[in-house]
Amino acid sequence: MITTRSREALTAPSVMACEDSPAGACDLGDGSSTATDRKPVKMTNTPSVSARRDLDETPLLVAARGGVPEHTPVWFMRQAGRSLPEYRRAREGTSMLQACLTPELVCEITAQPVRRHGVDAAILFSDIVLPLYAAGVGLDIVPGTGPVVAEPVREPADVAALPRLTPEQVEPVGRAVTMLLSELGRTPLIGFAGAPFTLASYLVEGGPSRNHERTKALMHSDPDTWHALLDKLAETTLTFLRAQLAAGVDAVQLFDSWAGALSLRDYREFVLPHSRRIFEGVAASAEGVPRIHFGVGTGELLGAMSSAGADVLGVDWRVPLDVAAHRVRGSGAREPVLQGNLDPAVLFAGNDAVEREVRRILDEGGQTGGHIFNLGHGVLPETDPDVLTRVVELVHTASRRR
Repeated sequence: MITTRSREALTAPSVMACEDSPAGACDLGDGSSTATDRKPVKMTNTPSVSARRDLDETPLLVAARGGVPEHTPVWFMRQAGRSLPEYRRAREGTSMLQACLTPELVCEITAQPVRRHGVDAAILFSDIVLPLYAAGVGLDIVPGTGPVVAEPVREPADVAALPRLTPEQVEPVGRAVTMLLSELGRTPLIGFAGAPFTLASYLVEGGPSRNHERTKALMHSDPDTWHALLDKLAETTLTFLRAQLAAGVDAVQLFDSWAGALSLRDYREFVLPHSRRIFEGVAASAEGVPRIHFGVGTGELLGAMSSAGADVLGVDWRVPLDVAAHRVRGSGAREPVLQGNLDPAVLFAGNDAVEREVRRILDEGGQTGGHIFNLGHGVLPETDPDVLTRVVELVHTASRRR
């Protein structure tokens, strides 16, 4: 039986207000320089925003819709994270999940990469397993390990006992979004959530897994229970994304971190219908808001993933963007808008190598239906933040349309 926590356990302790806290970073974004000479984003209590901002002409939203932006937009997965000393100071004494439910801290951390290196988008500071935690699932993020579930979900009764997420349980996330809409000015805010397969893997395995053997065993031995689990997780993910959309995020990204462990056949049968349901639900809730889909090691799944309904498909570093575009076109999808895909490890290789790879990726991205520059996965903790700032400047300069 799944262990649940009391509602009191879901309430994060009060932490410093944004204007008093140092610059920090998040689990899904990254920073660059040090204190930098960019104008700080002053964090204040902001009034509620009744409508989504009109940012249609910003490079990120133009590119996501297949248009031609003034320059190739760039942001980084895990652009707010452990690579930034400011983030480490801001997070000190506060657990990851508590931080994700503290609006002032979410606001500060989310804005840090924008403040630091002028990326073209902020991504909401959060964690893939946050909606499970908020719903009452017994789990914790263990340093050095990752999400650990107290009681894994492996039987039909476990699936039936999974608590459902309500909008009220993620109300602090909506408040953080509302604050950020004022603080970010003309910078789009990307909301995000984990995809059902990746959430299911954590629940079934009880934590991170190299082979996902228990997950695949459940999938093949008891398809009815598997689909019941993913159906429930798709509803949880939709509730979480709808809360962010209602608060005013400008785009959303669905992360399927572990989908690359699947064969194409298994992905189509056991995962794709549930991911498609999420993208359809997002479109119904907020027409015109760009939808991004990303998974690690999914080169063989790109065509199938593109059919889930996203407007932008993220590509990891293993497949060149022009090759990825060819694979998506071969599936019969429309001209693909792709996101990616610098290998995060290249950021350690020195300026010449970084510039060479950035220019190569810009060239390959020019052979697609649209390109958003990103890494092929998240920023590594030991990355020099100054290198990321230089990447942003190079992408903007090299891709600027005159």
